[in-house]
Formats: sequence, structure tokens, C-alpha cells
Amino acid sequence: MNYRLLGNTGLYVSELCLGTMTFGSDGFWKVMGGLGQPAVDELVKTAFDAGINFIDTANVYSLGQSEQLLGQAIKGLGLPRDQLVIATKASGVMNDLPNGRGQSRYHLMNEVDASLKRLQLDHIDLYQLHGFDPLTPLEESLRALDDLVRSGKVRYVGVCNLAAWQIMKALATADASHWARLASVQAYYTIAGRDLEREVIPLIQDQRLGLMVWSPLAGGLLTGKFAPDGTGPEGSRRASFDFPVVDKPRAFACIEAMRPLAETRGASIAQIALAWLLAQPAVSSVIIGAKTAEQLRDSIAASEVVLDAAELAALHEVSKLPAEYPGWMLALQGGYRANPPKHP
Repeated sequence: MNYRLLGNTGLYVSELCLGTMTFGSDGFWKVMGGLGQPAVDELVKTAFDAGINFIDTANVYSLGQSEQLLGQAIKGLGLPRDQLVIATKASGVMNDLPNGRGQSRYHLMNEVDASLKRLQLDHIDLYQLHGFDPLTPLEESLRALDDLVRSGKVRYVGVCNLAAWQIMKALATADASHWARLASVQAYYTIAGRDLEREVIPLIQDQRLGLMVWSPLAGGLLTGKFAPDGTGPEGSRRASFDFPVVDKPRAFACIEAMRPLAETRGASIAQIALAWLLAQPAVSSVIIGAKTAEQLRDSIAASEVVLDAAELAALHEVSKLPAEYPGWMLALQGGYRANPPKHP
């Protein structure tokens, strides 16, 4: 397992992160996995034994069950706390009360304590705002995160699923107030869904933020096990919950381009899709979820797959985004400066 720094911090995280959306079976989340404690224990042990030190969860996953099952697995397996980087999130709907959601100081302070109790931990390594709250002033949320860092309950802070301007506003606000600076961004990114490259990734690289990728296989679509008509493995998440949104023709073109690369290596198409992500310079860690230890081991094996320059170039061509303004104008004008005229 390889390790990478999380953005502009001194914290090393494994390039593969164990995702826990499959943990628990409360309501809607059952379709994601519905895993109980024995299966969770097996996945956590498999990940740790493979060198994964990074685990991502959220309070809203099965309404706290995911955190609870993860915390019990860590305790039951006797895993060393100082060898784990535990990330969780808050913002989602936890109950039907007026303040049972969002990013108010009230909600974040309540939820961090609830998460710590469920996880059976005394601190959270990375605490993330789980999306966008249109009602709470950004300053209120960032000040709450800073206070959590100062209290010792949280070590680093991050955000998820925000636009580039929102991330930059958060960075500028925190810097101006001398509050804890964002360490990471968690976002959807795949070879078949490269929208992040238009604005967010340039920002991440400029501001030296860590990038955690969620749903790297587009909800299972990039395993190559689905047909263009939508048919696929029985019981699969994508078959019952068609998410995230994917340009299907582009996705299947990518799958066909990855198929021969997988066959020549005796690898799975999923491993090629993950290897492509791991080759992208902005990526800190790719979050991999699983329902079984077999699925998890297949994803972990992607860390051993190395794509050469020609293969990456071929995959880039089949998956590249169409030119969009002002991107094509920036590239054109930037080229003038990158290639100055020579003295005659």
C-alpha cells in the first residue's frame, strides 16, 4: 500500500480509503449494503491487514449505524488507534427536529459528540462538512470547526461536494480569521465523470488541498458488469439505485477502452478504473466500498496496477471532456506564455 500526504498537511493517508456506506441497514441505506457487525469486522480487518490506514464514514450513513459498527469493529479487533485516520461527516438529516440537520454551530457541536460516542473514540482525525447548507452563514460553520479543532475533538477539517467558488470562499474566510484551514475536499470523480477537472481540481492543486474521491466506480457501473441496456448483476446497488449521474455512452466507451488493458494484465476492469484515478496527480486517496471481502480485495489490488504513459494517453482521449469556455481560452492564452518566442 502506498501513502500520500493529505493536501498541505504532514498527515500520511493510504491511497485507498475504506468507505463505510455499506455498513448498517437503516431505511434507505439498506440498498447500499445492509452489512451487520460480522461482515463489517471482516472488511475492516481485511483493509487494515492490507495497509489501509484511512477510513471514511458519516453520521447520516444508516443514521449512525455505520459509525457505531465501525467503532465496534475497531474496538473488537483491537486495532491500534494511533495507526488509524478516521474521517466522518455532518450536515445530513439525522432526525425530523428543526435543528436535526445542516451546518449550524448548534448542529455541528451536537453531532460531533454523537459521532464520537458511536465511534467510541476521543477524537476524529478529519471532520467534514457533508455538502452545502444554504441557510447557515459560512462564517458560523467555519468558526464551529475551528473551535472543534482547538478543543481537541477534531484534528483536521474538510468539505464535500462544493463548487470551486464555495471552497475558495471558505479558504479565504478561514485564512482571514486565522481559523483552521481546510485540509481536504471529498468529491465524485471517475474516468467517465471528469467534470471536477473544469474548476475544482485546478483550485485543489493551486491551494494544495487533499482530494478524496467517492464512488470511483460510478456506483458499480465501471466494473464492466453492466450492459448498455442497464442489465447487470442481481442485487447490485446500481441496478436498484441509479446513482451517481453518469453519461452512459461515455462510460461504456471508457469501459471498452479499459477492457483490453485489464485482459492483458489478468486484472478486472474495476482495477483499471481505480488505477487511472490513482495516476491523477490531484488525488490523495480513493474511497473504496464493498459488500464482501472478495470485492474489497479486488479493489485493493488496484494499488499494484500501474498504467504506462501510452495507456494513460489512450484513456485520456476516450474520456476527455469536451472543450468549454473559458477553459479553451485559458489554455490558448496560457500557451503563449508557456512558449515564449526565441531570439532570431
